[in-house]
Amino acid sequence: MELRQTYTVLVPFPTGGGHWSSVGQELDLLDVEASALRSAGRLELTKTEAVESASTSIPAKKAAAKKAE
Repeated sequence: MELRQTYTVLVPFPTGGGHWSSVGQELDLLDVEASALRSAGRLELTKTEAVESASTSIPAKKAAAKKAE
């Protein structure tokens, strides 16, 4: 089973049934579903939890370095 990833809409596109996505909307899609929309510049991959947790730990490292000095 393939995993879905969260994408953020940059440019609205039809989602089916007469409905459209909106700018800033987050959608959980398969890579196959998102590939053409990413190529057209309509979607971008939302940061994953692993990336966010790594970026939040950087200030803690800086603070620890300053404390050591």
